[in-house]
Amino acid sequence: MIHYSLVCDKSHKFDGWFSNAAAYDAQKLRGLVTCPICLSTAVDKAVMAPAVSRPSGEKVSLSIGHPQHQELRDAMLALRKKVTSEADYVGDKFAEEARKIHFKEVDARGIYGEATREEVTSLIEDGVDFMPLPNLPEEHN
Repeated sequence: MIHYSLVCDKSHKFDGWFSNAAAYDAQKLRGLVTCPICLSTAVDKAVMAPAVSRPSGEKVSLSIGHPQHQELRDAMLALRKKVTSEADYVGDKFAEEARKIHFKEVDARGIYGEATREEVTSLIEDGVDFMPLPNLPEEHN
């Protein structure tokens, strides 16, 4: 898996996960890489620091105090609540159900659930449009 910081032509910044660099290029060429805020397909990779694997137990960088910190946190919570209240929970059958919806084997509907890393990679390779739901630290306390 490869993580890219992305930016659309309206300067909205967001993240994307792809199975590899070629998968990003192929999805961008097909118009599948879209801004989640304005739905623009004029998306490019933003400048970002390289990701470095960390041994387990090593500390990670965190931030606090940014002027929009609470606004972003509230928006992520609202997104999660909206999805979980309006979509069907399919549990560990997410990849299977998402693929059926993508290939029009069943009627389109909102779903959410869990998938393994391998299932996520396979969905990306198949061009299935999905996104991770944000989890915030207080949800685990």
